[in-house]
This record gives sequence, C-alpha cells and structure tokens, in this order.
Amino acid sequence: MCPKIESLSDTDLLGVLVGPRHAVHLLRDSSGSLSQLLHEPLPVEYAQPRVASRLKAAAELVRRSLVEAIAHKDVLASPAEVRTFLRVTLAKRDHEVFMVLFLDAQNRVIASEEMFRGTLTQTSVYPREVVKRALAHNAAAVILAHNHPSGVAEPSRADEFLTRTLREALALIDARVLDHFIVAGNGVVSFAERGLL
Repeated sequence: MCPKIESLSDTDLLGVLVGPRHAVHLLRDSSGSLSQLLHEPLPVEYAQPRVASRLKAAAELVRRSLVEAIAHKDVLASPAEVRTFLRVTLAKRDHEVFMVLFLDAQNRVIASEEMFRGTLTQTSVYPREVVKRALAHNAAAVILAHNHPSGVAEPSRADEFLTRTLREALALIDARVLDHFIVAGNGVVSFAERGLL
C-alpha cells in the first residue's frame, strides 16, 4: 500500500520528483532547505535536464497555486500568502524585476505583472507606464515589488524615492499604494511595516 503523499519526508517527496539518489544529494547540498532548492540555481552537477525541469515545474505549480490563492482574498487579510507569492516569483532571478499587483476595491488581485526588467543592480521604472496599466485594469490599489539579486533586502534611498513618486502619480487617478516589497533570497521587506509609505 502506497503511503499518503502528505506523510512522506522531504527527501522521499523530492525523490518522487527527481529520484531517490538525486533527492538525497540535492537536499544535502541545499542544507536541507526546500526553499533554497526551489528558488536558487541548481549546482552544475545536478543541472541535468530531467532534474532541473521537474524542479522548475514544481516551483511553477507552487507559484500558480499562490496566484489562485491571493486572487480571491483581501490581500490585507492574507499578507503571508502575498509574501510567499512574491518570494516564489522573484527570489531566484539573477537580474532586477519590478512587479506590480493590481487590486480591486476589495483588495483582491486583478492581475500581477512584471513590468520592468533591469540588470544585476538596477531597474528603470517609469511611473507613467504603471499609471497606464492601473487605469487599464481599473485598479483601486496596487502593491509594488522588486527583487535585489545581491541578497540584501534593505531599501535604498532610490527605492524610497521611487515609492514616493509612484504613490504620488497613482494618487492622481485615485489608486492607492498599499505596500512595496523588496525580495532578496528568502527575505522579504515591507515598506508599510517599516513606516516608509
């Protein structure tokens, strides 16, 4: 009789995806961190097409399930799910990505868009384009997010200035900025929690 999937250990569950031998080595080399395994590049010796594609598929399924989960809830009532979604979506990127979650009047996600892509250390963000997309989605509010591939989640002065600029631009169309998150590895920093909004 096959055990329930929920009762499998991390190693056994990963073994279902990539095979028992690979599972043991992958978990050992990621210090037992499933999050690191799913959101950071695989070591070269494991970057075999079968192993890599199965892990990418698993991570994408998790990301899509989180999109579904936050699409029907007030994001202010489920901030942990928003953080997890952003971490799963942005943490593994080796370049900066600026993303916007567009929300309706009940703070439910209408759409999430990766609006701008940059280099290892910076991204050019154009407030006009963010306002245009907010109008196109008829958004009442937005959540801003971007990643720091450096692994340091602390907001820079430029991040703070950009947030103020976007907040002012979006206020002209009666769209509120609820938060701005910075994702770096497993860390997620909230501007709202830091009092920067």
